[in-house]
Amino acid sequence: MGRAMAGTPSLLRAINDRAALEALLDRGPLTRPELGALTGLSKPTASQLLARLQEAGLVVLDGIREGLPGRTAELYRINAGAAYVAALDVTPARIEVAMADLTGAVVAEHRLPTPGRTAGDVVERVRAALAGAGHGLPAPSRVVIGIQGAIDPATGRLGYAAHIPGWHIPDLLGTLRDGLGVPVDVENDVNLVAMAEQAHGIARGHRDFVLLWADEGIGAALVLGGRLHRGATGGAGEVGYMPAVGAPTAREVGKRADHGFQALSGGPAVLRVLRGRGLRGATPAAAVRKAVRAAHGDGDLAAAARAALREVAAGLAMGLAAVTAVLDPEIVVLSGGMLLAGGEALRDLVEHELHALCIPRPPLRLSSVEGNPVLAGALDLALHTVRDEVFSSTIA
Repeated sequence: MGRAMAGTPSLLRAINDRAALEALLDRGPLTRPELGALTGLSKPTASQLLARLQEAGLVVLDGIREGLPGRTAELYRINAGAAYVAALDVTPARIEVAMADLTGAVVAEHRLPTPGRTAGDVVERVRAALAGAGHGLPAPSRVVIGIQGAIDPATGRLGYAAHIPGWHIPDLLGTLRDGLGVPVDVENDVNLVAMAEQAHGIARGHRDFVLLWADEGIGAALVLGGRLHRGATGGAGEVGYMPAVGAPTAREVGKRADHGFQALSGGPAVLRVLRGRGLRGATPAAAVRKAVRAAHGDGDLAAAARAALREVAAGLAMGLAAVTAVLDPEIVVLSGGMLLAGGEALRDLVEHELHALCIPRPPLRLSSVEGNPVLAGALDLALHTVRDEVFSSTIA
């Protein structure tokens, strides 16, 4: 029948195989005695296991370890080329791609302008982006796409993404899977940043946290009880649309105009605040960075910079207070180009303003994930699924 049942030898072998593979993944190359000690297996069982994993193509020899008492010990490691995954970060301007092997090491990167304008164009652009990154590599076992929007599980359509044309098609996931010929997941980009922070960053060990992303646009991710909360339509965390004190509402200006938290604290609003104080920059992040530098000086410009940063912080805290009052998170993680450009100076101001507005007083912390956190989160999500599939493949 081929199906492992509880307590059967095949199931026990599968459990041992997985434990060994995870030990090799976590610890790197190991000798047979080291692997046996970590998994609790006898020498004969460990030898049989390694032979089985080598035959399956999941483990390879990695040289020998000399200088130890007794026989020279052979080293074994995960076969990094047993599977590959791909991550894409899609914005209105470009597609950025990273590919990683089974160990999580990034082996290729690529960047392609424009994400596509029509349904057919979207598939072609994604295919071209993957081909650019994966030249000479096997096809990825899974692709995870991070995008500034969210899939509605009831309709299969991408919502909250009117600014990315071509991607609002029926059954987006099915279209991409059929067009690419590999399994595909589409996830909100800020949700992926939160996953990366939870796995590798400042939110590690926290079961309830909010991640606020602010740059040109503003958004959030909510992790409750250790799990990402997406909401009924995938739109949990789309706080840019949230009504905020001091900002126009959708009723006043229309749903397609800037309103709510986005109008109060999104990139264009921050640029207006800073320019009104004589501080300019090509982007919100550049303008905030310039304001932080100026605030450390003396004179009228320094005073203007400090006042501008306090105003920016007050707007961010006003929207964040509504989320904090409802969710009472352990911490709030600040991410996105504009917030990271403000560094500790802006973080401290936002925290001070937030604590003055609501009873819960969570600490605010800056993101600690380096590089592109959307790609980092997407690779983590893809690797989690693919490793589960690969590590379960030895079940007879």
